[in-house]
Amino acid sequence: MKIDNNSKTMSVFMADFNGRTRWNRISKRISNRLAIYVENPERFKRESPKVFQGGNMTTVSKNAAPVKTHRSKAKAEATRRGLLYALPDWLMIIMLFFVPIVLLVIMAGSRWSLMGGNRGWNFPENFVKVFENKLLGQSVLFTLEYTVIVTIFLLVLGLGLALIVQESTKWNNMLRTCFLLPSATGLASASLLFYALYSPQVGPVTKILSFFGLMDEGGSVLATGQSALWATIIVIVWRFSGYYMLLMMIGLQAIPGDLYEAARMDGAGTWRIFRSITLPLMKPTIVMCLIYCVTGSILAFDQFFILTKGGPNNSTMTVVQLIYNFAFDSKKDLGMAAALSLIVLAALVVINSIQMRGMRDNTK
Repeated sequence: MKIDNNSKTMSVFMADFNGRTRWNRISKRISNRLAIYVENPERFKRESPKVFQGGNMTTVSKNAAPVKTHRSKAKAEATRRGLLYALPDWLMIIMLFFVPIVLLVIMAGSRWSLMGGNRGWNFPENFVKVFENKLLGQSVLFTLEYTVIVTIFLLVLGLGLALIVQESTKWNNMLRTCFLLPSATGLASASLLFYALYSPQVGPVTKILSFFGLMDEGGSVLATGQSALWATIIVIVWRFSGYYMLLMMIGLQAIPGDLYEAARMDGAGTWRIFRSITLPLMKPTIVMCLIYCVTGSILAFDQFFILTKGGPNNSTMTVVQLIYNFAFDSKKDLGMAAALSLIVLAALVVINSIQMRGMRDNTK
């Protein structure tokens, strides 16, 4: 028993001794590695099996597989959730944009009548018919004339109204409301309203112009091409000037007031401030309004269809009205209408690309 107790005591002592010896060796090794790290960090990174992650030493096995962290799982889950939320929007875009474009291309290259449907491929016959139509050039020229006049009026008037009501005061707030009220009216409703005003039977406009000798009694404002054009321009300016005023006012309020104060302290006048500060800093807003205005004017349809129906003698026929006539009126040919629609779409892409490039150049 005594021998057994001595042997147990000896074994416990040797285990404790070995443990302390092992710990001393480990401590000495750590001290040596720390000394190498202090003297030469690059040598420590090359020779040591320990690497730095976020500033702390952690032992990394060369064959250890990467472990997915909780953050990566949360990011993947957030990505899947985001794609799920965006799925309805993508479905709407596919159904309302890509599918109609594909159908439009198919119709443009097919013999597709309004009542008979698709009767086979006939590319490029529809495009040839469109370019041979005598109304195409006339409608393009009229659309360009209308676009230029409306764009100039809306941009100048919108900027002028924005400068007038720029400061937030009691009277300016009332003026803003008055200028914006027509924008709440639908374009078709506004066209019907002015159609009644221009009517020789019930409208006051003809009587007023006849009283001042500007029109024969019993005549109509919409009787000639030029008068019908300007009558329609008045409708558009009345309807959209408040909207463009709002866009311009947002651009004006984004200009720092310190620039105006510094310019006034330097003795700059109102015109000098407008030319040197307001206009250069308003270029991105003006280009954006230009894109909206040009695109909307090229696609004009409602106002002319209600007020003039393209008359008199097709003098107020726009490109979109010509598409309507090809499809539902004179030709009843959906293939020709689709071909002209593709031509208009291509023209809009080119025009808007040029305008967007100008906007990027102005923002540099």
